[in-house]
Amino acid sequence: MKELTKKTSKFKGYENYGLTYLIWLLLFFLIPVIVILAYSFLERDYQGGVNFKFSLNGYRDIFNLNYLLVFGRTVLISFISSAVSILIAIPVAYYLAFSKYKNILLLLVIIPFWTNSLIRIYAWIFILGNNGLVNQFLIKLGFIESYVKFIYNNFAVVLVLVYTYLPFAILPLFSSIERLEKQIFEAAMDLGCTRRQTFFKVLLPNIRQGIVSAFVFVFIPAIGTYAVPELVGGKNSRLIGNEIARLLTTARNWPAAAAISSVLLAITIIAVLFFIFGGEKREAR
Repeated sequence: MKELTKKTSKFKGYENYGLTYLIWLLLFFLIPVIVILAYSFLERDYQGGVNFKFSLNGYRDIFNLNYLLVFGRTVLISFISSAVSILIAIPVAYYLAFSKYKNILLLLVIIPFWTNSLIRIYAWIFILGNNGLVNQFLIKLGFIESYVKFIYNNFAVVLVLVYTYLPFAILPLFSSIERLEKQIFEAAMDLGCTRRQTFFKVLLPNIRQGIVSAFVFVFIPAIGTYAVPELVGGKNSRLIGNEIARLLTTARNWPAAAAISSVLLAITIIAVLFFIFGGEKREAR
């Protein structure tokens, strides 16, 4: 009877914890999302803010060629950044999973999170700038006579996004690879598989869930990023996050900014649902 009472009290403790989490989620996620959705259907006040009248002008304003190009560029750059991150993360995660020093190496992967992201972005400006380390190094070696424009373009945006979100790709892939027995790779080699066949026919099929997780974890924050394209991108590298900021501060078109945010939210939800239900189907197979 005492044991049952203890279990009941523990269950009530978990219930209280769950209730606290639901309240937190309601206050700091659900209510702000509802406010954004509501603002997207209101009328624009040209002095800033909104008039509380129903209107679809916010969505009409963003469905033009310029915004569609920005949306397309955002999706493309986010997709490329995610793909490059996964290509780099797979060999890194494989090495970490079977290394004697994996705990230390994992710490090194996480350490960049201890530094403010703006400082890390400015460090890349110092490295890639016209008078930065890379250009100075190439000029001194005689490979170039004048500086190369490594920054303020799409290349710089993709490079810094990959650097920023690479740990988000490494960690889920590491988790997937660590569960595998190294003997399956040795067995595949013994049965006549080349290293390439082992990689494509043994490793990749067994870490599909980790690859999907890594892609989602990089793609979702990359698609809404603001600081990276703002600091290292040029006028032709602006992403949708920069357009939201411009609509809020310069154009003072809050309904259009809310409409773009709502579209991004829909894209994010679709990606998460694909991740959840796609993972369940793969596990069932």
